[in-house]
Amino acid sequence: MKQIIECVPNFSEGNDMGIIKQITDQIVTVEGVTLLDVDPGKATNRTVVTIVGTPDAIVEAAFRGIKKAAEIIDMRKHKGEHPRMGATDVCPFVPISGITMDETAVYARKLAEKVGTELNIPVYCYENAAYTDERKNLATCRAGEYEGLQKKLSDPHWKPDFGPVEFNATAGATAVGARDFLVAYNVNLNTTSTRRANAVAFDIREKGRPKREGDSPVGKIMKDAAGNQINIPGTLKACKAIGWFIEEYGIAQVSINLTNISTTSVHVAFEEACTKAQERGMRVTGSELVGLVPLKAMLDAGKYFLMKQKRSVGVSEEELIKIAVKSLGLDDLKPFNPREKIIEYVMEDSDIHKPKRLIDFTCKGFANETASESPAPGGGSIAAYMGALGVALATMVANLSSHKAGWDARWEEFSDWAAAGQKIKDELLALVDEDTNSFNKIMDAFGLPKATEAEKSMRDAAIQAATRYATEIPFKTMEKTLASMPIIKAMAEVGNPNSVSDAGVGALCARSAVMGAFLNVKINASGLKDMAFVNDILARGAMIEQQAKDAEAEILLIVNSKIK
Repeated sequence: MKQIIECVPNFSEGNDMGIIKQITDQIVTVEGVTLLDVDPGKATNRTVVTIVGTPDAIVEAAFRGIKKAAEIIDMRKHKGEHPRMGATDVCPFVPISGITMDETAVYARKLAEKVGTELNIPVYCYENAAYTDERKNLATCRAGEYEGLQKKLSDPHWKPDFGPVEFNATAGATAVGARDFLVAYNVNLNTTSTRRANAVAFDIREKGRPKREGDSPVGKIMKDAAGNQINIPGTLKACKAIGWFIEEYGIAQVSINLTNISTTSVHVAFEEACTKAQERGMRVTGSELVGLVPLKAMLDAGKYFLMKQKRSVGVSEEELIKIAVKSLGLDDLKPFNPREKIIEYVMEDSDIHKPKRLIDFTCKGFANETASESPAPGGGSIAAYMGALGVALATMVANLSSHKAGWDARWEEFSDWAAAGQKIKDELLALVDEDTNSFNKIMDAFGLPKATEAEKSMRDAAIQAATRYATEIPFKTMEKTLASMPIIKAMAEVGNPNSVSDAGVGALCARSAVMGAFLNVKINASGLKDMAFVNDILARGAMIEQQAKDAEAEILLIVNSKIK
Protein backbone atom coordinates (compact mmCIF):
# COMPACT_ATOMS: atom_id res chain seq x y z
CA MET A 1 0.00 0.00 0.00
CA LYS A 2 1.28 3.46 -0.88
CA GLN A 3 2.45 5.42 2.17
CA ILE A 4 0.40 8.59 2.68
CA ILE A 5 0.81 11.24 5.37
CA GLU A 6 -1.45 14.20 6.05
CA CYS A 7 0.18 17.41 7.26
CA VAL A 8 -1.76 20.29 8.83
CA PRO A 9 0.52 23.33 9.29
CA ASN A 10 -1.03 26.30 11.11
CA PHE A 11 0.31 29.67 9.94
CA SER A 12 -0.04 32.85 12.00
CA GLU A 13 -1.88 34.88 9.38
CA GLY A 14 -5.61 34.74 8.75
CA ASN A 15 -6.49 38.09 7.21
CA ASP A 16 -4.07 38.71 4.33
CA MET A 17 -4.77 35.95 1.81
CA GLY A 18 -1.95 37.27 -0.37
CA ILE A 19 0.50 36.15 2.30
CA ILE A 20 -1.19 32.76 2.64
CA LYS A 21 -1.13 32.27 -1.13
CA GLN A 22 2.61 32.89 -1.21
CA ILE A 23 3.02 30.12 1.36
CA THR A 24 0.72 27.62 -0.35
CA ASP A 25 2.30 28.42 -3.72
CA GLN A 26 5.59 27.17 -2.28
CA ILE A 27 3.98 24.06 -0.82
CA VAL A 28 2.45 22.91 -4.10
CA THR A 29 5.76 23.14 -5.96
CA VAL A 30 6.61 19.73 -4.50
CA GLU A 31 5.61 16.80 -6.69
CA GLY A 32 3.66 14.11 -4.85
CA VAL A 33 1.80 16.56 -2.59
CA THR A 34 -1.86 17.56 -2.88
CA LEU A 35 -3.27 20.72 -1.30
CA LEU A 36 -6.63 19.70 0.17
CA ASP A 37 -7.79 22.71 2.13
CA VAL A 38 -6.93 26.29 3.16
CA ASP A 39 -9.01 27.51 6.12
CA PRO A 40 -8.30 31.12 7.26
CA GLY A 41 -9.71 32.58 10.48
CA LYS A 42 -9.94 36.34 10.89
CA ALA A 43 -10.45 36.50 14.65
CA THR A 44 -7.71 33.96 15.33
CA ASN A 45 -5.51 35.54 12.64
CA ARG A 46 -4.49 32.02 11.74
CA THR A 47 -4.80 29.78 8.69
CA VAL A 48 -4.96 26.01 8.80
CA VAL A 49 -3.61 24.36 5.65
CA THR A 50 -4.16 20.67 4.90
CA ILE A 51 -1.88 18.75 2.53
CA VAL A 52 -1.40 15.04 1.85
CA GLY A 53 1.28 13.10 0.05
CA THR A 54 4.11 10.63 0.27
CA PRO A 55 6.36 10.98 3.36
CA ASP A 56 9.45 12.54 1.79
CA ALA A 57 7.34 14.86 -0.34
CA ILE A 58 5.39 16.00 2.74
CA VAL A 59 8.62 16.77 4.61
CA GLU A 60 9.86 18.91 1.73
CA ALA A 61 6.52 20.66 1.16
CA ALA A 62 6.12 21.49 4.85
CA PHE A 63 9.68 22.80 4.96
CA ARG A 64 9.07 25.11 2.01
CA GLY A 65 5.88 26.40 3.62
CA ILE A 66 7.61 27.04 6.95
CA LYS A 67 10.51 28.76 5.20
CA LYS A 68 8.24 31.10 3.27
CA ALA A 69 6.15 31.85 6.38
CA ALA A 70 9.32 32.83 8.26
CA GLU A 71 10.23 35.21 5.42
CA ILE A 72 6.90 37.04 5.14
CA ILE A 73 5.19 36.81 8.58
CA ASP A 74 6.54 39.07 11.35
CA MET A 75 5.50 37.76 14.76
CA ARG A 76 6.36 41.11 16.38
CA LYS A 77 3.21 42.48 14.74
CA HIS A 78 0.93 39.47 15.23
CA LYS A 79 -2.24 39.52 17.31
CA GLY A 80 -4.98 36.88 17.42
CA GLU A 81 -7.32 35.01 19.72
CA HIS A 82 -5.65 31.61 19.26
CA PRO A 83 -2.56 30.60 21.27
CA ARG A 84 0.57 30.78 19.10
CA MET A 85 4.34 31.03 19.35
CA GLY A 86 5.58 31.27 15.78
CA ALA A 87 4.98 32.22 12.15
CA THR A 88 4.33 28.53 11.65
CA ASP A 89 2.83 27.74 15.02
CA VAL A 90 2.29 23.98 14.75
CA CYS A 91 2.90 21.41 12.05
CA PRO A 92 1.43 17.98 12.86
CA PHE A 93 1.97 14.88 10.72
CA VAL A 94 -0.88 12.36 10.56
CA PRO A 95 -0.57 8.78 9.23
CA ILE A 96 -3.27 8.10 6.62
CA SER A 97 -2.44 4.80 4.92
CA GLY A 98 0.40 2.34 4.53
CA ILE A 99 2.43 3.88 7.38
CA THR A 100 2.55 3.46 11.15
CA MET A 101 2.51 6.18 13.76
CA ASP A 102 6.10 5.37 14.74
CA GLU A 103 7.20 5.74 11.11
CA THR A 104 5.28 9.00 10.84
CA ALA A 105 7.00 10.34 13.95
CA VAL A 106 10.39 9.68 12.30
CA TYR A 107 9.41 11.90 9.36
CA ALA A 108 8.10 14.60 11.73
CA ARG A 109 11.45 14.65 13.51
CA LYS A 110 13.22 14.76 10.16
CA LEU A 111 11.30 17.95 9.34
CA ALA A 112 11.96 19.39 12.79
CA GLU A 113 15.72 18.88 12.38
CA LYS A 114 15.70 20.40 8.89
CA VAL A 115 13.77 23.48 10.07
CA GLY A 116 15.99 23.95 13.11
CA THR A 117 19.25 23.47 11.25
CA GLU A 118 18.57 25.25 7.96
CA LEU A 119 16.15 27.99 9.03
CA ASN A 120 17.50 28.69 12.54
CA ILE A 121 14.04 28.39 14.06
CA PRO A 122 13.68 26.77 17.50
CA VAL A 123 11.56 23.61 17.17
CA TYR A 124 9.78 21.55 19.81
CA CYS A 125 8.59 18.03 19.00
CA TYR A 126 5.22 17.11 20.51
CA GLU A 127 2.70 14.27 20.84
CA ASN A 128 4.00 11.05 19.23
CA ALA A 129 7.14 12.81 17.95
CA ALA A 130 8.06 14.09 21.43
CA TYR A 131 11.37 13.03 22.97
CA THR A 132 10.03 13.39 26.54
CA ASP A 133 6.65 12.78 28.13
CA GLU A 134 6.48 16.39 29.31
CA ARG A 135 6.60 17.67 25.73
CA LYS A 136 3.86 15.39 24.40
CA ASN A 137 1.26 17.98 25.32
CA LEU A 138 1.17 20.80 22.76
CA ALA A 139 -0.21 23.27 25.31
CA THR A 140 2.83 22.64 27.53
CA CYS A 141 5.24 23.22 24.64
CA ARG A 142 3.43 26.42 23.71
CA ALA A 143 3.03 27.77 27.26
CA GLY A 144 3.92 31.45 27.44
CA GLU A 145 3.26 31.81 23.71
CA TYR A 146 5.32 34.14 21.55
CA GLU A 147 5.45 36.89 24.18
CA GLY A 148 7.11 34.57 26.72
CA LEU A 149 9.32 32.73 24.24
CA GLN A 150 12.52 34.74 24.79
CA LYS A 151 12.44 34.06 28.52
CA LYS A 152 11.52 30.41 27.94
CA LEU A 153 14.51 29.87 25.66
CA SER A 154 16.85 31.16 28.37
CA ASP A 155 15.76 28.26 30.61
CA PRO A 156 17.96 25.17 29.95
CA HIS A 157 14.95 23.00 30.76
CA TRP A 158 13.22 24.38 27.67
CA LYS A 159 16.08 24.02 25.23
CA PRO A 160 14.48 23.29 21.82
CA ASP A 161 14.71 19.78 20.42
CA PHE A 162 16.21 21.27 17.28
CA GLY A 163 17.47 24.69 16.26
CA PRO A 164 19.07 27.53 18.20
CA VAL A 165 18.33 28.58 21.75
CA GLU A 166 18.47 32.18 20.58
CA PHE A 167 15.19 34.06 20.21
CA ASN A 168 14.08 34.46 16.57
CA ALA A 169 12.05 37.65 16.87
CA THR A 170 10.29 37.47 13.50
CA ALA A 171 9.69 33.73 13.12
CA GLY A 172 9.27 32.75 16.78
CA ALA A 173 9.27 28.99 17.37
CA THR A 174 7.49 26.04 15.82
CA ALA A 175 6.05 22.81 17.24
CA VAL A 176 6.29 19.76 14.96
CA GLY A 177 4.41 16.63 15.93
CA ALA A 178 2.84 13.35 14.92
CA ARG A 179 -0.73 12.67 15.95
CA ASP A 180 -3.70 10.55 15.05
CA PHE A 181 -6.23 11.58 12.44
CA LEU A 182 -9.08 13.71 13.80
CA VAL A 183 -12.51 13.17 12.30
CA ALA A 184 -15.16 15.88 12.65
CA TYR A 185 -18.45 14.01 12.60
CA ASN A 186 -22.05 15.05 13.30
CA VAL A 187 -24.92 12.70 14.14
CA ASN A 188 -28.41 13.92 13.14
CA LEU A 189 -31.31 13.58 15.58
CA ASN A 190 -35.07 13.73 15.05
CA THR A 191 -35.35 16.59 17.53
CA THR A 192 -34.83 20.33 17.67
CA SER A 193 -33.75 20.25 21.33
CA THR A 194 -30.16 21.26 21.93
CA ARG A 195 -30.50 20.14 25.57
CA ARG A 196 -31.46 16.61 24.54
CA ALA A 197 -28.69 16.50 21.94
CA ASN A 198 -26.28 17.61 24.67
CA ALA A 199 -27.50 14.78 26.88
CA VAL A 200 -26.51 12.25 24.21
CA ALA A 201 -23.18 14.03 23.73
CA PHE A 202 -22.44 13.80 27.46
CA ASP A 203 -23.42 10.13 27.43
CA ILE A 204 -20.82 9.22 24.81
CA ARG A 205 -17.93 11.66 25.14
CA GLU A 206 -14.87 10.55 27.09
CA LYS A 207 -15.09 13.48 29.49
CA GLY A 208 -18.69 12.61 30.28
CA ARG A 209 -20.73 14.93 32.48
CA PRO A 210 -20.26 16.58 35.90
CA LYS A 211 -21.20 14.43 38.87
CA ARG A 212 -23.88 16.17 40.90
CA GLU A 213 -25.07 15.70 44.45
CA GLY A 214 -27.86 13.19 44.70
CA ASP A 215 -27.38 12.37 41.03
CA SER A 216 -29.87 15.17 40.34
CA PRO A 217 -29.54 17.03 37.02
CA VAL A 218 -29.78 20.30 38.99
CA GLY A 219 -27.73 19.20 41.99
CA LYS A 220 -24.53 20.91 43.04
CA ILE A 221 -21.47 19.85 41.02
CA MET A 222 -19.24 17.66 43.18
CA LYS A 223 -15.48 18.23 43.56
CA ASP A 224 -12.61 16.15 44.87
CA ALA A 225 -10.30 17.00 47.79
CA ALA A 226 -8.13 19.13 45.51
CA GLY A 227 -11.11 21.15 44.35
CA ASN A 228 -11.27 19.58 40.89
CA GLN A 229 -14.64 18.85 39.30
CA ILE A 230 -15.65 15.18 39.42
CA ASN A 231 -16.97 13.80 36.15
CA ILE A 232 -18.95 10.69 35.27
CA PRO A 233 -17.04 9.38 32.20
CA GLY A 234 -18.85 8.79 28.93
CA THR A 235 -18.77 5.52 27.03
CA LEU A 236 -16.32 6.36 24.23
CA LYS A 237 -12.60 6.97 24.48
CA ALA A 238 -10.88 9.59 22.29
CA CYS A 239 -14.25 11.25 21.75
CA LYS A 240 -15.26 14.86 22.30
CA ALA A 241 -18.89 15.82 21.76
CA ILE A 242 -21.48 18.55 22.25
CA GLY A 243 -25.08 19.07 21.19
CA TRP A 244 -26.23 21.93 19.00
CA PHE A 245 -29.07 23.07 16.77
CA ILE A 246 -28.46 23.58 13.04
CA GLU A 247 -30.88 26.17 11.72
CA GLU A 248 -30.01 25.34 8.10
CA TYR A 249 -31.38 21.83 8.51
CA GLY A 250 -33.87 22.47 11.30
CA ILE A 251 -32.51 19.67 13.49
CA ALA A 252 -30.28 19.13 16.49
CA GLN A 253 -27.02 17.27 16.08
CA VAL A 254 -24.47 15.61 18.29
CA SER A 255 -21.25 17.25 17.09
CA ILE A 256 -18.37 14.81 17.60
CA ASN A 257 -14.59 15.07 17.31
CA LEU A 258 -12.97 11.63 17.12
CA THR A 259 -9.37 12.30 18.09
CA ASN A 260 -8.16 8.74 17.45
CA ILE A 261 -10.21 6.64 15.04
CA SER A 262 -8.07 3.63 15.89
CA THR A 263 -9.54 3.86 19.41
CA THR A 264 -13.08 4.90 18.51
CA SER A 265 -14.06 4.50 14.87
CA VAL A 266 -16.75 6.41 13.01
CA HIS A 267 -19.12 3.44 12.96
CA VAL A 268 -18.68 2.75 16.68
CA ALA A 269 -19.45 6.39 17.49
CA PHE A 270 -22.53 6.24 15.25
CA GLU A 271 -23.82 3.04 16.85
CA GLU A 272 -23.29 4.36 20.38
CA ALA A 273 -25.05 7.64 19.54
CA CYS A 274 -27.96 5.58 18.14
CA THR A 275 -28.17 3.56 21.36
CA LYS A 276 -28.05 6.57 23.68
CA ALA A 277 -30.51 8.55 21.55
CA GLN A 278 -32.98 5.67 21.61
CA GLU A 279 -32.66 5.39 25.39
CA ARG A 280 -33.74 9.04 25.57
CA GLY A 281 -36.69 8.61 23.21
CA MET A 282 -34.99 9.97 20.10
CA ARG A 283 -33.91 8.46 16.81
CA VAL A 284 -30.79 9.03 14.76
CA THR A 285 -31.77 9.87 11.18
CA GLY A 286 -28.29 9.93 9.68
CA SER A 287 -24.91 11.58 10.06
CA GLU A 288 -22.53 14.02 8.44
CA LEU A 289 -18.77 13.94 7.88
CA VAL A 290 -17.16 17.37 8.07
CA GLY A 291 -14.03 17.51 5.96
CA LEU A 292 -12.20 14.44 4.73
CA VAL A 293 -11.89 10.89 6.02
CA PRO A 294 -9.33 8.14 5.34
CA LEU A 295 -10.45 5.34 3.05
CA LYS A 296 -9.83 2.74 5.77
CA ALA A 297 -12.46 4.34 8.01
CA MET A 298 -15.11 3.87 5.33
CA LEU A 299 -14.02 0.33 4.47
CA ASP A 300 -14.02 -0.65 8.15
CA ALA A 301 -17.53 0.76 8.51
CA GLY A 302 -18.76 -1.15 5.46
CA LYS A 303 -17.33 -4.41 6.81
CA TYR A 304 -18.81 -3.77 10.26
CA PHE A 305 -22.34 -3.32 8.96
CA LEU A 306 -22.08 -6.32 6.62
CA MET A 307 -20.90 -8.50 9.50
CA LYS A 308 -23.77 -7.21 11.60
CA GLN A 309 -26.10 -8.47 8.87
CA LYS A 310 -24.14 -11.77 8.76
CA ARG A 311 -23.17 -11.04 5.16
CA SER A 312 -19.85 -11.65 3.43
CA VAL A 313 -17.31 -8.84 3.73
CA GLY A 314 -15.47 -10.15 0.67
CA VAL A 315 -16.97 -7.57 -1.69
CA SER A 316 -15.39 -4.78 -3.71
CA GLU A 317 -14.12 -1.52 -2.28
CA GLU A 318 -16.94 0.33 -4.03
CA GLU A 319 -19.57 -1.93 -2.47
CA LEU A 320 -18.10 -1.54 1.02
CA ILE A 321 -18.24 2.25 0.69
CA LYS A 322 -21.82 2.10 -0.57
CA ILE A 323 -22.83 0.00 2.46
CA ALA A 324 -21.04 2.43 4.80
CA VAL A 325 -22.74 5.49 3.31
CA LYS A 326 -26.20 3.95 3.55
CA SER A 327 -25.69 2.45 7.01
CA LEU A 328 -24.30 5.66 8.50
CA GLY A 329 -26.91 7.77 6.70
CA LEU A 330 -24.22 10.02 5.28
CA ASP A 331 -26.60 11.10 2.52
CA ASP A 332 -29.33 12.15 5.00
CA LEU A 333 -28.83 15.92 4.65
CA LYS A 334 -27.15 16.15 1.26
CA PRO A 335 -25.61 13.82 -1.32
CA PHE A 336 -22.39 12.13 -0.21
CA ASN A 337 -19.75 11.86 -2.93
CA PRO A 338 -16.91 9.49 -1.94
CA ARG A 339 -14.64 11.07 -4.56
CA GLU A 340 -14.89 14.38 -2.68
CA LYS A 341 -14.80 13.08 0.91
CA ILE A 342 -12.21 10.28 0.99
CA ILE A 343 -8.62 11.49 1.21
CA GLU A 344 -7.07 8.89 -1.08
CA TYR A 345 -9.69 9.55 -3.79
CA VAL A 346 -9.21 13.32 -3.60
CA MET A 347 -5.46 12.81 -3.98
CA GLU A 348 -5.96 10.48 -6.92
CA ASP A 349 -8.33 12.83 -8.72
CA SER A 350 -6.09 15.85 -8.05
CA ASP A 351 -3.04 14.25 -9.65
CA ILE A 352 -2.88 15.91 -13.06
CA HIS A 353 0.11 13.75 -13.98
CA LYS A 354 -1.70 10.50 -13.28
CA PRO A 355 -1.68 8.25 -16.37
CA LYS A 356 -4.84 6.40 -17.31
CA ARG A 357 -4.79 2.91 -15.85
CA LEU A 358 -5.50 -0.19 -17.91
CA ILE A 359 -7.83 -1.51 -15.23
CA ASP A 360 -9.99 1.58 -15.68
CA PHE A 361 -10.65 0.70 -19.33
CA THR A 362 -13.86 -1.01 -20.35
CA CYS A 363 -13.51 -4.69 -21.29
CA LYS A 364 -13.82 -3.66 -24.93
CA GLY A 365 -11.35 -0.81 -24.51
CA PHE A 366 -8.78 -3.07 -22.85
CA ALA A 367 -9.12 -5.64 -25.62
CA ASN A 368 -8.80 -2.96 -28.29
CA GLU A 369 -5.76 -1.42 -26.60
CA THR A 370 -4.13 -4.85 -26.40
CA ALA A 371 -4.90 -5.51 -30.07
CA SER A 372 -3.39 -2.19 -31.20
CA GLU A 373 0.07 -1.78 -32.72
CA SER A 374 1.48 -0.65 -29.37
CA PRO A 375 3.69 -3.34 -27.74
CA ALA A 376 2.11 -2.70 -24.33
CA PRO A 377 -0.05 -3.95 -22.74
CA GLY A 378 1.26 -7.37 -23.62
CA GLY A 379 1.34 -10.90 -22.33
CA GLY A 380 2.41 -9.94 -18.80
CA SER A 381 -0.56 -7.65 -18.26
CA ILE A 382 -2.93 -10.20 -19.81
CA ALA A 383 -1.52 -12.92 -17.53
CA ALA A 384 -2.13 -10.75 -14.45
CA TYR A 385 -5.65 -10.01 -15.63
CA MET A 386 -6.36 -13.70 -16.21
CA GLY A 387 -5.19 -14.37 -12.67
CA ALA A 388 -7.48 -11.64 -11.36
CA LEU A 389 -10.43 -13.13 -13.25
CA GLY A 390 -9.67 -16.60 -11.94
CA VAL A 391 -9.68 -15.58 -8.28
CA ALA A 392 -12.66 -13.27 -8.92
CA LEU A 393 -14.67 -16.33 -9.97
CA ALA A 394 -13.72 -18.14 -6.77
CA THR A 395 -14.64 -15.05 -4.76
CA MET A 396 -18.01 -14.97 -6.49
CA VAL A 397 -18.64 -18.60 -5.50
CA ALA A 398 -17.70 -17.76 -1.89
CA ASN A 399 -20.11 -14.82 -1.80
CA LEU A 400 -22.92 -16.87 -3.33
CA SER A 401 -22.27 -19.61 -0.80
CA SER A 402 -22.27 -17.19 2.15
CA HIS A 403 -25.96 -16.44 1.72
CA LYS A 404 -27.17 -19.70 0.19
CA ALA A 405 -30.49 -20.76 1.69
CA GLY A 406 -29.92 -23.29 4.45
CA TRP A 407 -26.24 -22.39 4.82
CA ASP A 408 -26.76 -19.43 7.19
CA ALA A 409 -24.51 -20.91 9.86
CA ARG A 410 -21.59 -20.96 7.40
CA TRP A 411 -21.70 -17.31 6.30
CA GLU A 412 -18.52 -16.40 8.20
CA GLU A 413 -16.56 -19.31 6.72
CA PHE A 414 -17.34 -18.18 3.19
CA SER A 415 -16.89 -14.52 4.08
CA ASP A 416 -13.29 -15.28 5.07
CA TRP A 417 -12.67 -17.05 1.75
CA ALA A 418 -14.24 -14.14 -0.16
CA ALA A 419 -12.17 -11.54 1.71
CA ALA A 420 -8.98 -13.47 0.93
CA GLY A 421 -10.02 -13.67 -2.73
CA GLN A 422 -10.73 -9.95 -2.94
CA LYS A 423 -7.27 -9.17 -1.56
CA ILE A 424 -5.50 -11.31 -4.17
CA LYS A 425 -7.75 -9.96 -6.93
CA ASP A 426 -6.81 -6.38 -6.06
CA GLU A 427 -3.10 -7.25 -5.94
CA LEU A 428 -3.28 -8.89 -9.37
CA LEU A 429 -5.19 -5.94 -10.83
CA ALA A 430 -2.37 -3.67 -9.66
CA LEU A 431 0.10 -5.94 -11.46
CA VAL A 432 -1.86 -5.51 -14.73
CA ASP A 433 -0.68 -1.91 -14.90
CA GLU A 434 2.66 -2.50 -13.22
CA ASP A 435 3.68 -4.99 -15.92
CA THR A 436 3.13 -2.33 -18.58
CA ASN A 437 4.95 0.22 -16.41
CA SER A 438 7.93 -2.13 -16.15
CA PHE A 439 8.07 -2.40 -19.96
CA ASN A 440 8.02 1.39 -20.21
CA LYS A 441 10.95 1.59 -17.77
CA ILE A 442 13.00 -0.55 -20.15
CA MET A 443 12.10 1.69 -23.09
CA ASP A 444 13.07 4.76 -21.06
CA ALA A 445 16.42 3.19 -20.20
CA PHE A 446 17.14 2.40 -23.86
CA GLY A 447 16.41 6.06 -24.64
CA LEU A 448 19.19 7.37 -22.37
CA PRO A 449 22.20 9.10 -24.03
CA LYS A 450 25.24 6.98 -24.93
CA ALA A 451 27.67 9.43 -26.50
CA THR A 452 30.41 9.01 -23.89
CA GLU A 453 31.80 5.97 -22.09
CA ALA A 454 30.33 7.25 -18.81
CA GLU A 455 26.92 7.67 -20.41
CA LYS A 456 27.13 4.20 -21.95
CA SER A 457 27.94 2.71 -18.56
CA MET A 458 25.03 4.52 -16.90
CA ARG A 459 22.70 3.51 -19.73
CA ASP A 460 23.70 -0.16 -19.48
CA ALA A 461 23.17 -0.12 -15.71
CA ALA A 462 19.74 1.47 -16.14
CA ILE A 463 18.75 -1.13 -18.77
CA GLN A 464 19.83 -3.96 -16.48
CA ALA A 465 17.92 -2.51 -13.50
CA ALA A 466 14.76 -1.98 -15.58
CA THR A 467 15.01 -5.45 -17.10
CA ARG A 468 15.39 -7.05 -13.70
CA TYR A 469 12.31 -5.18 -12.48
CA ALA A 470 10.41 -6.30 -15.59
CA THR A 471 11.38 -9.88 -14.71
CA GLU A 472 10.28 -9.58 -11.09
CA ILE A 473 6.79 -8.22 -11.89
CA PRO A 474 5.48 -11.26 -13.82
CA PHE A 475 7.12 -13.46 -11.19
CA LYS A 476 4.96 -11.67 -8.60
CA THR A 477 1.98 -12.46 -10.82
CA MET A 478 2.95 -16.12 -10.64
CA GLU A 479 3.22 -16.03 -6.84
CA LYS A 480 -0.05 -14.16 -6.29
CA THR A 481 -1.96 -16.37 -8.71
CA LEU A 482 -0.65 -19.57 -7.14
CA ALA A 483 -1.85 -18.23 -3.78
CA SER A 484 -5.38 -18.12 -5.24
CA MET A 485 -5.44 -21.85 -6.00
CA PRO A 486 -6.38 -22.96 -2.44
CA ILE A 487 -9.37 -20.59 -2.56
CA ILE A 488 -10.46 -21.93 -5.94
CA LYS A 489 -10.05 -25.52 -4.72
CA ALA A 490 -12.04 -24.86 -1.55
CA MET A 491 -14.90 -23.38 -3.56
CA ALA A 492 -14.90 -26.42 -5.85
CA GLU A 493 -14.99 -28.73 -2.84
CA VAL A 494 -17.34 -27.00 -0.38
CA GLY A 495 -18.83 -24.02 -2.21
CA ASN A 496 -22.29 -23.65 -3.70
CA PRO A 497 -22.62 -26.76 -5.92
CA ASN A 498 -24.57 -24.77 -8.51
CA SER A 499 -21.42 -22.71 -9.13
CA VAL A 500 -18.84 -25.49 -9.23
CA SER A 501 -18.23 -24.90 -12.95
CA ASP A 502 -17.23 -21.30 -12.11
CA ALA A 503 -14.55 -22.65 -9.79
CA GLY A 504 -13.37 -24.83 -12.65
CA VAL A 505 -13.08 -21.89 -15.02
CA GLY A 506 -11.23 -20.04 -12.25
CA ALA A 507 -8.68 -22.86 -12.11
CA LEU A 508 -8.18 -22.74 -15.88
CA CYS A 509 -7.62 -18.97 -15.72
CA ALA A 510 -5.19 -19.29 -12.82
CA ARG A 511 -3.07 -22.00 -14.43
CA SER A 512 -2.95 -20.04 -17.71
CA ALA A 513 -2.01 -16.89 -15.81
CA VAL A 514 0.91 -18.63 -14.11
CA MET A 515 2.17 -20.17 -17.35
CA GLY A 516 1.74 -16.90 -19.27
CA ALA A 517 3.54 -14.89 -16.60
CA PHE A 518 6.38 -17.43 -16.60
CA LEU A 519 6.87 -16.92 -20.33
CA ASN A 520 7.39 -13.21 -19.56
CA VAL A 521 9.79 -14.02 -16.74
CA LYS A 522 11.88 -16.15 -19.09
CA ILE A 523 11.98 -13.70 -22.00
CA ASN A 524 12.91 -10.76 -19.77
CA ALA A 525 15.47 -12.77 -17.82
CA SER A 526 17.23 -13.60 -21.09
CA GLY A 527 18.46 -10.01 -21.25
CA LEU A 528 20.07 -10.07 -17.79
CA LYS A 529 23.77 -10.47 -17.02
CA ASP A 530 23.32 -11.49 -13.36
CA MET A 531 23.22 -15.25 -13.93
CA ALA A 532 22.84 -16.10 -10.24
CA PHE A 533 19.60 -14.11 -10.18
CA VAL A 534 18.47 -15.56 -13.51
CA ASN A 535 19.07 -19.17 -12.47
CA ASP A 536 17.32 -18.65 -9.14
CA ILE A 537 14.19 -16.97 -10.53
CA LEU A 538 13.86 -19.51 -13.36
CA ALA A 539 14.15 -22.42 -10.94
CA ARG A 540 11.54 -20.95 -8.62
CA GLY A 541 9.33 -20.08 -11.57
CA ALA A 542 9.45 -23.65 -12.90
CA MET A 543 8.43 -24.93 -9.46
CA ILE A 544 5.46 -22.52 -9.27
CA GLU A 545 4.38 -23.44 -12.79
CA GLN A 546 4.33 -27.15 -11.92
CA GLN A 547 2.43 -26.49 -8.70
CA ALA A 548 -0.17 -24.49 -10.66
CA LYS A 549 -0.58 -27.30 -13.20
CA ASP A 550 -0.97 -29.86 -10.41
CA ALA A 551 -3.51 -27.68 -8.60
CA GLU A 552 -5.50 -27.15 -11.79
CA ALA A 553 -5.65 -30.89 -12.48
CA GLU A 554 -6.79 -31.58 -8.92
CA ILE A 555 -9.48 -28.90 -9.05
CA LEU A 556 -10.79 -30.06 -12.44
CA LEU A 557 -11.12 -33.60 -11.10
CA ILE A 558 -13.30 -32.28 -8.27
CA VAL A 559 -15.34 -30.11 -10.63
CA ASN A 560 -15.93 -32.84 -13.21
CA SER A 561 -16.90 -35.33 -10.52
CA LYS A 562 -19.65 -32.96 -9.38
CA ILE A 563 -21.15 -32.04 -12.76
CA LYS A 564 -21.44 -35.54 -14.26
